[in-house]
Amino acid sequence: MTLINQLTTATFEKLFWTWKGYKIQYTVMGTGRPLVLIHGFGASIGHWRKNIPVLAAAGYQVFAIDLLGFGGSDKPPLNYTLEVWVELVKDFCTAHISEPAVFIGNSIGALLSLMVVAEHPEIAAGGILINSAGGLSHRPHELNPPLRIVMSTFNRLVGHPISGKFVFNRIRQKEQIRRTLYQVYRDRQAVTDELVDLLYAPSCDPGAQQVFASILTAPPGPSPAVLLPKVKRPLLVIWGADDPWTPITGAKIYEEARKNGKEIKIVPIPNAGHCPHDEVPDLVNPQIVEWLLQLHSLGDRISFE
Repeated sequence: MTLINQLTTATFEKLFWTWKGYKIQYTVMGTGRPLVLIHGFGASIGHWRKNIPVLAAAGYQVFAIDLLGFGGSDKPPLNYTLEVWVELVKDFCTAHISEPAVFIGNSIGALLSLMVVAEHPEIAAGGILINSAGGLSHRPHELNPPLRIVMSTFNRLVGHPISGKFVFNRIRQKEQIRRTLYQVYRDRQAVTDELVDLLYAPSCDPGAQQVFASILTAPPGPSPAVLLPKVKRPLLVIWGADDPWTPITGAKIYEEARKNGKEIKIVPIPNAGHCPHDEVPDLVNPQIVEWLLQLHSLGDRISFE
């Protein structure tokens, strides 16, 4: 691994922006065409620590944002939805970026990126979706009846003012976080103390338990099947092939969209799980940079409408 991939979050300048009275943490590195990185559930800008320096060194201005409710951003007691975060991302781009950006997301962040590209093409040059989630939460028809009952009971426990705190305090323990990461990272050596701490520290902030409960009981939001027909920008779909949470079979919907004329490149990453950008950055970063070079070479010859 190169030295640039070993840089950690301590290298990042942590900046703050006020959105609707709430403090939003973000970082920016490099100069050039803008990229906006959006983390997944429970993560933060630190989850991009192995990607930001590489992308900045490749000639891009890389922004990464902590969504409201996560990381170093405020955690107010709201009804969290994908639409709230899309509005946040859109306003962030209006405030900080003067040209269409490429949105890069993992998991829920990938679904948010797809929403931005589909619904706000005026600020989007393209999207890179890494193991994209199908929704903020499971739709009932996606679960078999026994699991549907289990999830319904769990969500009621999480939302209760007494049992919710107990459940959250169990889930956020460092060893439980490590066990969860072992489920979704193919390479256990990638589950470092640094990574565990990145997820644990924000869970200690005031309001974190209420955010957790709100998100787990939130509506799933629009599905990729609904969003893809609206997309008018190129997409790169990267998928860790051994992801148990969002299996690579989920990429089939993007294959169908490509057959229907959408400009989509699909790259499976072997021997990687739900977060290949963090687990195997030496495989993922070159794919991103190569695709960006092709995108911007095309963009120099045509104007986005």
